[in-house]
Amino acid sequence: MTTLDEGTDLGMPELRRDGLFGVPAAPDPGTRKEFTSDQEVRWCPGCGDYAVLAAVQGFLPELGLKRENITFVSGIGCSSRFPYYLDTFGMHSIHGRAPAIATGLATARGDLSVWVVTGDGDALSIGGNHLIHALRRNVNLTILLFNNRIYGLTKGQYSPTSETGKVTKSTPMGSIDAPFNPVSLALGAEATFVARTVDSDRAHLTSVLRQAAAHRGTALVEIFQNCPIFNDGAFDSFKGRDTEGSIIPLVHGQPVRFGADGSLGVVRAPGGGVRIVETSSVGDGDLLVHDAHADDASTAFALSRLTDAGHLHQAPIGIFRQVERPTYDDLARQQVSTARESLGDGDLATLIAGKDAWTVPA
Repeated sequence: MTTLDEGTDLGMPELRRDGLFGVPAAPDPGTRKEFTSDQEVRWCPGCGDYAVLAAVQGFLPELGLKRENITFVSGIGCSSRFPYYLDTFGMHSIHGRAPAIATGLATARGDLSVWVVTGDGDALSIGGNHLIHALRRNVNLTILLFNNRIYGLTKGQYSPTSETGKVTKSTPMGSIDAPFNPVSLALGAEATFVARTVDSDRAHLTSVLRQAAAHRGTALVEIFQNCPIFNDGAFDSFKGRDTEGSIIPLVHGQPVRFGADGSLGVVRAPGGGVRIVETSSVGDGDLLVHDAHADDASTAFALSRLTDAGHLHQAPIGIFRQVERPTYDDLARQQVSTARESLGDGDLATLIAGKDAWTVPA
């Protein structure tokens, strides 16, 4: 597979040639309208989910796949209504279990492009174990994690990404929990594709989602997404016109610099981490050059720690890690094929008994 860099043009002819990783190509993949269901979209006015839905509906035809070969699996939450609004196969499943269901589906059906849509509460609380093991196994899934730092569907309780001190209906005196950093969590679980984007930046959002869809293995994309009802303004520093000092763009092969006229940059810090400096105080050669394709995820993890999960003053945006590793579902299908070639269909009773069975005399 050719590894794709930020901004790589994933045009329709390229993806339609042979389909996506063995998934049958569609002779005519259709238009955005054909991937849009007839269901009325029911999210609160101003919800960031609308922007993500529009971006996904817009680029799905570019995958060059038949609609029946695309499946969206969601858990429970506002974001989990996603499958209703796409004219593909989909399942609105159970709380936190979407990665487990999607793992089974991807393993049993190699002809499908399988997506998981989840939220910060659904994925990181009750679904935490399912998420990290999907990432660890490198199942061929594309996971969209909508992070609004609150429970929206159940009306405003604090979530695993809410900042310490957050006052909500379930934490009237302020949360005493330390919040998760989803990107750090994914990198720690050895995910092969980890990215972050923002719902209000349509171009960046679409670019990242395209590359996630083209990745062979588990791709996790954290999407900063505003909840205008229960957590309005949580990401104001990353939206609007004045974002130069808060958004740290990550582009593979480029020095990490940001701020007005690139006045700020990232350099390596003593002890193996990274830190932000004024570029006027260092040479251009001192700036960290982002390498999303490095096998060792240590530097990507260090970059993820630039995000203050409590206050979110600054955050790297882009693809943190993009590497290749055998996928769980490919290996499982290969193992089944090898077993059939050497053993035939086999006998169920013998399989259950195994080699270590014994008979207890009467």
